[in-house]
Amino acid sequence: PSLELAKAMPRDFCDMSNDALCIYAAQGHHEAHRERLLREIMNVDKIGWTKAHDKLNEMEAANKKMMFLATMPYKTGVSIAVISAVGSLPMVFDLTTALWFNEYFVTADVAEPEDLETWLEVGAWTWSWMEPPLGHISFFLLCLQFGRNQMLNLGLKPYTGRLQAFRAKRLGQKYSKYSELIVTDFAISAEWHS
Repeated sequence: PSLELAKAMPRDFCDMSNDALCIYAAQGHHEAHRERLLREIMNVDKIGWTKAHDKLNEMEAANKKMMFLATMPYKTGVSIAVISAVGSLPMVFDLTTALWFNEYFVTADVAEPEDLETWLEVGAWTWSWMEPPLGHISFFLLCLQFGRNQMLNLGLKPYTGRLQAFRAKRLGQKYSKYSELIVTDFAISAEWHS
């Protein structure tokens, strides 16, 4: 390649042709959707690229409205998963934690002291009463995952799909003077957090 060819290479989405931008947008790149919306704003409002950023920033803020509450199920799930993962280790393998939990919640017979000398022996003792809840929780999550996949097979939208559709419809209605396809594509591909 020549130096001229290298200089002519687009370095960002704002440097790309409309055709190249549409290809990236079709592949789901949010920055491509963002640049398409920016060009749509320029075209409809008859303003320059720099000035169009004001309207784009307004639309981005409107798209993120109420997302703190809408993402609470995900944030709660992450918190529960991390706490459960970290908490399960001492519940099974730490003698002090296992003895405390057994005293207040399980009330099973404590193994002989010579059978609790290593963390693996503690795990062998606690597993008799930790296996049922851990096994059931695993089976419960497996069933939920299976159910979600069957919803997708039927073309139904689980929570994430409904939330994306809600955001896209809300932004499309609020800014109806712009292309509905471009606005909704932008809304769907945008991040959910600030």
